Amino acid sequence: MEQLAQSVTAIGFMVLPASVLFTARRMELIARISPVIWCYLLGILIGNSGLLPETVMPAQELLAEVTVALSIPLMLFSADLRNWRVMGRKAGVSMVLAGLSVTVVVAAGHLLFRGIVPRTPDLAGLLVGVYTGGTPNLAAIRTALQVDSSIYITVHTADVVVSGLYVLFVITAAKPLFSRFLRPFVADGLQPQQVPGSAGVGSAFSRAGLPVTLRAFALAALLVGASVGLAELLPPEWTTVAVILLLTTFAIGAGFIPSVRALHTSFSLGEYVVLVFCAVVGSMADAGQILTASPAILLFVSYTVLLSLTLHLLLARLFRIDVDTMIVTSTAAICSPPFVGMVAVSIGNRAVIAAGITAGILGYAVGNYLGVFTGVVLRSLPF
Repeated sequence: MEQLAQSVTAIGFMVLPASVLFTARRMELIARISPVIWCYLLGILIGNSGLLPETVMPAQELLAEVTVALSIPLMLFSADLRNWRVMGRKAGVSMVLAGLSVTVVVAAGHLLFRGIVPRTPDLAGLLVGVYTGGTPNLAAIRTALQVDSSIYITVHTADVVVSGLYVLFVITAAKPLFSRFLRPFVADGLQPQQVPGSAGVGSAFSRAGLPVTLRAFALAALLVGASVGLAELLPPEWTTVAVILLLTTFAIGAGFIPSVRALHTSFSLGEYVVLVFCAVVGSMADAGQILTASPAILLFVSYTVLLSLTLHLLLARLFRIDVDTMIVTSTAAICSPPFVGMVAVSIGNRAVIAAGITAGILGYAVGNYLGVFTGVVLRSLPF
């Protein structure tokens, strides 16, 4: 009976994102809010409603681990490091400065907030990952550092609020304000580039896309198995971290293979897997703990975004980065590639879309390394 309940629960969570996406296509009100948020909210509602028996917890934990692992290669198969040249020197330097800014600010935040925010090394790792890559990095680092699900959900909720305010600022006041400090943009031949997965999550399950989706899933599962197998050779305390870092490395390497990059639905499938993860983790979170922890963590997240943006601006001026390139690479780091096109249009410069998107995709690749490294180093400090 327990196995049946666990199986039904797992299937339910795997189908839940499809119902959200289906409803969003038919109801404008639902479509205005990210499916990530809906999946979290529905997961929290289900998990705190008393509908799920305690016996399904093993299924929830296993599904959360599997979805995190699968999402990494699926979303990185398109990260061909040879495309770094597409960004151009300015965008490449600006993206490095964005990553450096958030790392420095978060490390300082560990010292400033350690008395009021729980487990600041873990939070630091999460924030470095999400503000160099995106939600997939946040989920992967949460697994690698074994962060409590309630804290993870609170961090993500705070990120949604603060990132929303950041986007509003970027598309309205950022360019006029930053233009006082940075050089104007000079065209260097960069051309617009399509956002990976912009065809929509549903494209992965269409009749034309399904064969490619199955191949992408099989390859991702193979890389997960290889990473787990190799990680088992290490001491137990390093196994989880090693799985995430090995998997990231294998996925980046696979991106050099043309036939892997041709798996055009892999990114969309990865997005869907992330939605499943969001619903599962939401169901494992205690709503009371989320509400209690929220103010302090919201303060930490707000501090991180505001100060890292300020430091990025100062470094961009020092390294003579133009205003448009700085804005789109900051957007790619803080909000992820799908936001780049909207911001580029809002600042009146479509030519920087390719640079911003490529920077963001590579941010996905380095986010896991940087976030895990930050968390592990800060944990080892005596203060």
